[in-house]
Amino acid sequence: MILADSHCHLDFDELAPDFDAVMDRARAVGIRRFVSIGTQVRQHARVLARAIGTEDVFVSVGTHPHWAGEEQDVTAEDLVAHAAHPKVVGIGEVGLDRILTDAPWAAQMRNLLVHVDAARRTQLPLIVHSVGEDAAMEDVLRREDARGRFPVVMHCFSGGPALARANVEMGHYLSFSGLLTHQGREALHDIAAHLPEDRILIETDAPSLAPAPYTDTRNEPAYLVHTLAFLARLRGVPIERLAARTTANFLRAFPKVPPPDAFCFSER
Repeated sequence: MILADSHCHLDFDELAPDFDAVMDRARAVGIRRFVSIGTQVRQHARVLARAIGTEDVFVSVGTHPHWAGEEQDVTAEDLVAHAAHPKVVGIGEVGLDRILTDAPWAAQMRNLLVHVDAARRTQLPLIVHSVGEDAAMEDVLRREDARGRFPVVMHCFSGGPALARANVEMGHYLSFSGLLTHQGREALHDIAAHLPEDRILIETDAPSLAPAPYTDTRNEPAYLVHTLAFLARLRGVPIERLAARTTANFLRAFPKVPPPDAFCFSER
């Protein structure tokens, strides 16, 4: 299998003590492409450093909603300038969240619209963090989509069916993490089971959100295979087929990322 981890945080301190071993384990299970996600534009150099000199690691640039109040000076022009680097393949993560962060709502909204502007200008995917704000997120995405299309990846999708339908209607991708394997996620299981095959991505969000059987431990990219296997069972498809499909989807969602050697996918 050839896999892609569409969302991880390779610069986070939790992965530092055994980073080389973490990457070796990920490559050993077939992961050939990683997108290490930016959470603060001020820390972009740190994120980018993990990708420089590697063939398989790429990055995004953006301000997580947790940091929205502290990066109100970031402009679309700043994001576009960073996105010119060949290793920068996405804008974000950015979004709306009043559960896991107490950043001011106005700052989060301003931040989201700035990133939408950059995604529209660059046509790089907007990597969206949306927790508990389905209606507000759908409203923003539909309004901004009407002003001019831009690609979107809904990171660690945890919303309801209405938001999922809206994303599909706008041509967005929904990415599933280890959260999918956690107990009490039956509604999410139903969404993942019935989502169009060409809209699905997988991710780890490492070092967070480890899948079962590693729940509540440090996550790492190699654990992507557990989310993949769980999703394949939900959808009733062979794991190899879903692996190939999600990697093909990843390459369409992130067009700046070159395909891994020998990767091909048949629609049949």
